[in-house]
Amino acid sequence: MVSAENIYVNFGGFELFKGVTFLVNPKDRIGLVGKNGAGKSTLLKMLSGSEQPSAGKITIPKGVTIGYLPQQMQTADLRSVKEEAELAFGELLTIEKELARLNSELSTREDYESPGYLKIIEKTSELNEHYQILGGGNYEAEIEQTLTGLGFERSDFDRPTSEFSGGWRMRIELAKILLKRPDVLLLDEPTNHLDIESIQWLEEFLGSYNGAVIMVSHDKAFLDAISTRTIEIVLGRIYDQKTNYSGFVKWKKEQQEQQQAAYRNQQKMIAGTEQFIERFRYKATKAVQVQSRIKQLERLTRIELEEEDRSALRIKFPPAPRSGSVIIEGRSLSKSYGSNLILNNIDITIEKKERVAFVGRNGEGKTTLARMILQELEYEGELKIGHNVKIGYYAQNQPELLDETKTVLETIDHIATGEVRAKIRDILGAFLFSGDDVDKKVKVLSGGERSRLAMIKLLLEPVNFLVLDEPTNHLDMSSKEILKNALIEFDGTILVVSHDREFLDGLVNCVYEFRHNKIKQHLGGIYDFLRRKKLESLKQLEENNPKKNNGKNSPQKNTGAGGVSFEQKKEINRNILRLQKSIEKYEEEISDIEIKIAQVDQLLSQPGIIDDHSVYEDYENLKSALKLAMGKWEEVHEELEKWQAKKIW
Repeated sequence: MVSAENIYVNFGGFELFKGVTFLVNPKDRIGLVGKNGAGKSTLLKMLSGSEQPSAGKITIPKGVTIGYLPQQMQTADLRSVKEEAELAFGELLTIEKELARLNSELSTREDYESPGYLKIIEKTSELNEHYQILGGGNYEAEIEQTLTGLGFERSDFDRPTSEFSGGWRMRIELAKILLKRPDVLLLDEPTNHLDIESIQWLEEFLGSYNGAVIMVSHDKAFLDAISTRTIEIVLGRIYDQKTNYSGFVKWKKEQQEQQQAAYRNQQKMIAGTEQFIERFRYKATKAVQVQSRIKQLERLTRIELEEEDRSALRIKFPPAPRSGSVIIEGRSLSKSYGSNLILNNIDITIEKKERVAFVGRNGEGKTTLARMILQELEYEGELKIGHNVKIGYYAQNQPELLDETKTVLETIDHIATGEVRAKIRDILGAFLFSGDDVDKKVKVLSGGERSRLAMIKLLLEPVNFLVLDEPTNHLDMSSKEILKNALIEFDGTILVVSHDREFLDGLVNCVYEFRHNKIKQHLGGIYDFLRRKKLESLKQLEENNPKKNNGKNSPQKNTGAGGVSFEQKKEINRNILRLQKSIEKYEEEISDIEIKIAQVDQLLSQPGIIDDHSVYEDYENLKSALKLAMGKWEEVHEELEKWQAKKIW
């Protein structure tokens, strides 16, 4: 449908793309991934037609429509939210106006048999037919469904767009693009300005979308839910696989192992060839062989290794100073901005070593409460900070508080202490500051670079209560993984405001939901919370639809809390125990295989050539066995989660 053929892009002397070729098929769901700066946004711009490649061509067949949502865009504030969304139906609204004009004219004419009158009738019939093909009277329902799905209340529809923040205006632009139903959707970080509920709605929408979708996102859960194909940009070239992001990561790991082995072998061959050339360069009897080897090296396609993957880098927060058992205690808290009530008479207690997430739609008060805890805002009610609580805060405006006169390296070197000083450059590299980047002044850094630097600074400060407001917005997947691992090992208390489910999974054990000026506590992880929310919606649906409740005369079972019978509970517990034992068995098997693979890896990495081909056969058999055992482990784990969910409900 859309093709990129032999694309080259040059910036100065730097090649961003080196002969990239791929085809976008109808109904493709493509996750476009790669490190920051790899060229993902540039590729979307070229596919949208807003930028052109240095060489090669992008072909879009006539009639194929493109919808493009960039990360940043200029928005006009001349209309209400609904009026702005209606622009997606420009052709349909034009027809509607023309039909109204023609019908008005017909109502005033009485020359029913004249050619002019009949011509108007014919024109009206044609327009009506075209109007129905385009969706006709359904467009208002589509607008309402899309706007509410993206988090707008019906009371917002008539408000001017100028009253909304930049994030909400981006939602309006996203709504317009979705309503146009283009053949190809290009979405650059569409989840950055969405809350969890809106992201889930967008996932469902894109899952049933009739066109092709190409999306850039650092939200792993979102990519896995939507993508069926992954294209990664690396060193100016692409890897293209028909799998979601998690499947791609597994495939890529295997490819990297093979690539590294091939690179080592090639380097040995190059070194040997260069030694031969140097040794016999001036011997006439070897001149032919020397020239042959020189040409061989010139023709050789050198294997390029990707930059080192730093996701395994372990960064630890300094030990948390001791504190009291209660970190935060708030009673009857309220907050308003003028006449706009944000939080109304809420209570909250956060205890030592709790891992808390604030979730909910944008504008419901998550950041407001975080700033109240930090004593940055005035409020009504009582809020106490516990004994010896030392707070480390990462805020949306945190990058603005950095000293602009210092370099990147000086900013971190100033606060690093102990053994971490030896790892400063590794830590900076893990957050995408490498080479000469560390000598840049803070004042010349982009917004994303400043955010990453502020996060590193926070990582090195000794505190016992971390408050993080959308900490992952400017991090790539590798950096997010490093931060998450550091937070998991942090021995203090954590409060994080985030819509990134994958980041929160395994990190938090308590979720506060913000809705309608109130908060509600949910114990458990983020996916426990999301499962319960889905069930609550189904229960509500059944309660609101009495026709579905057909069990009035059915025999009643002895049930406990949640409507689960004693016999059902026994069965659930039996299955959970059985599956847990199976998981332990597979984990032992996987561990044994991994040890054997590591032993063979060590053997293969030694210098010299191994003549025994059975070693290579055993190596392949071990990798196949590991893949099979991992697959079985995943299946049993998924089944265990289903039984555990039944126990929760």
